[in-house]
Amino acid sequence: MAGGHVKYRHLSRSSSHRQALLRNLVTELVRQESIHTTWEKAKEAQRLAEKLITFAKKDNETSRRKAQGILFTPDELMPKLFGPIRERYLDRPGGYTRVLRTMPKNKFDQGDSAILELVDGPKDMRFAITAAAVARDRMLETGHTDITLQNIHKVTQFRKGGRAEFEAMVDKVAKLELNREEAKDKGVKKE
Repeated sequence: MAGGHVKYRHLSRSSSHRQALLRNLVTELVRQESIHTTWEKAKEAQRLAEKLITFAKKDNETSRRKAQGILFTPDELMPKLFGPIRERYLDRPGGYTRVLRTMPKNKFDQGDSAILELVDGPKDMRFAITAAAVARDRMLETGHTDITLQNIHKVTQFRKGGRAEFEAMVDKVAKLELNREEAKDKGVKKE
């Protein structure tokens, strides 16, 4: 049955190699909270990462053993997984990770690249990008678009202290932009 429906991507690897690859990606995701890989690997690792965080939310002996079987360095990462990461996602019903497509480093011989990240974390790119968009809109004194308003809701909905943290990030980005503009003006005046 050529072209039939498959349950997962095979990633051109044997079963054991594919499982080791995905476990390694998820281990690094828990350690760094954001990884850069190919889009196909990111989508498959996302499925495993979602299961791992669901195990952490259950927090019983069975789920701890299953999580230990997924992580390559469980003694190092289990406290982080069952501590801060578990606390971050207790109120969230799902969708703990996000895959963002990026441009390939070399467009001739590399497939689609992507960033796999944990949402509502310190390295959440959508949070930073939305804060930059809001800061730009405030500096230009224009209203927010519908998409910007949706993104503000998305990035602050499940984050504890989300609105205050978001406003702090907007202020930080606005100050950086003002400093950049002042430095640019000083450079022009000197010449």
